[in-house]
Amino acid sequence: MASFALLRPFCRLLPPTRLPSGSSARSKFYVREPLHDKPDWLKVGFALGTSVFMWIYLIKQHNEDVLEYKRRNGLE
Repeated sequence: MASFALLRPFCRLLPPTRLPSGSSARSKFYVREPLHDKPDWLKVGFALGTSVFMWIYLIKQHNEDVLEYKRRNGLE
């Protein structure tokens, strides 16, 4: 009860709530089906390009780490 008394002044800042009527209730977050017959080639290119870049960077970094490991442990 004490917490409600502290929050009472802030209740006036909130907009009044309205319950939607049955037929007019609609989601704000309507998700439509993606168009599979027309892919967005720009997004596809960015996705594939990013993936290729990350794999190349990962392999390069791994090879550098292996060389550093061998150098530090006198294996080379």
